Amino acid sequence: MVFSVDNTSKKAVFDHALIACVVLLTGAGLAVLYSASYAFAENWYKGDRWHFVSRQAVFAAIGFAAFGLAANVNIEFLRGAVRILVIAALLLCGLTFVPGIGLNINGASRWIGAAGLSFQPSELVKLVLPLYLAHIFDKKKEKLDMFVSGVLPPTLITALFFTLILLQNNFSTALFIASNALFIFFLAGIKKRYFVSAVIIFLPISFLLVLTKEHRLRRLISFIWPEWEPLGAGYQVSASVATLRSGGFWGKGIGLGTRKIESVPEVQSDFIFAAFAEEWGFIGVIVLILLFAFFAWRGYRAALRSGDTFKRLLACGLVTMIVTQTLLNIAVIAGAAPATGVTLPFFSAGGSSLLITLIMSGLIVNVSREPFAPDVRENINGGAYGGV
Repeated sequence: MVFSVDNTSKKAVFDHALIACVVLLTGAGLAVLYSASYAFAENWYKGDRWHFVSRQAVFAAIGFAAFGLAANVNIEFLRGAVRILVIAALLLCGLTFVPGIGLNINGASRWIGAAGLSFQPSELVKLVLPLYLAHIFDKKKEKLDMFVSGVLPPTLITALFFTLILLQNNFSTALFIASNALFIFFLAGIKKRYFVSAVIIFLPISFLLVLTKEHRLRRLISFIWPEWEPLGAGYQVSASVATLRSGGFWGKGIGLGTRKIESVPEVQSDFIFAAFAEEWGFIGVIVLILLFAFFAWRGYRAALRSGDTFKRLLACGLVTMIVTQTLLNIAVIAGAAPATGVTLPFFSAGGSSLLITLIMSGLIVNVSREPFAPDVRENINGGAYGGV
């Protein structure tokens, strides 16, 4: 693989284009959330059509403060706190099972709450696990051919997070996080035999876990055979596909969507992309995808230009987490994947998701401050991205 950069400049500066992209995505997310949710909020929250947007705006404000902190923090200082962050994330995941602290909603123990506020710890794992994996793989880069001392520790931590999130009855998020962790394993350059073995073990276990819960199996069957239960497990996806198609090429216009109100349950959350597509049409969908593609390009560009293995793995892991979540959400709305409960970054209602996404984006911007590394080609060919 050949990758060349201009090494004439050594000055460390922020990637202002990436920052502008994050601000634009967040602003667009708030606007689309209002358009998607005002009717539902007005009916269910005593005429308060701003219910979801006002809450999201508070988290956006807190998130941008955290974004600024993450963009400016000394990465090495953050790296020194990796162990504390991992322990904190594990404890928070465990608190979801504690009566009085954990919130059980529709049979799922995914949240912790107090004083009317709630937080979803699995969102924090999307940040902490890539941070830990980047740290441990950089620390043990000379031992990646040794299973016990090199590969086993990150495997156990990943498995522990996977298990805790799975026990929260949140299989889709557990599977999503574990899959992204495997991608970081691959980037780190673990031996091919270890990576292939992990995939061989992971895939059948995931399939068996689908079979252990009726609602997971029903979702899978409805995806394969949509006519099987059109008003049951497959209804939400079918309604979202119809809503997406109804937008046509130009869309119905901002705030003028009707199917988002009439037929898509909880459209402000996992299915907000359907509301966006109905009002903005095909042309709007293309623009949004290009905006996320620009975010991905600038993020991976920052990662590849860094001369530090830890920062490179961290930025790649965080960008991949956000981008794959976006692609998975859009795939579900388009009927190309089973319903997962994975939100659309920057857009879906949910303060925990927006806050963590902005912190992740801040860390990516932080990495973009790196001066151009003179040995980028060498690092890509034989460093953190080689040896598999």
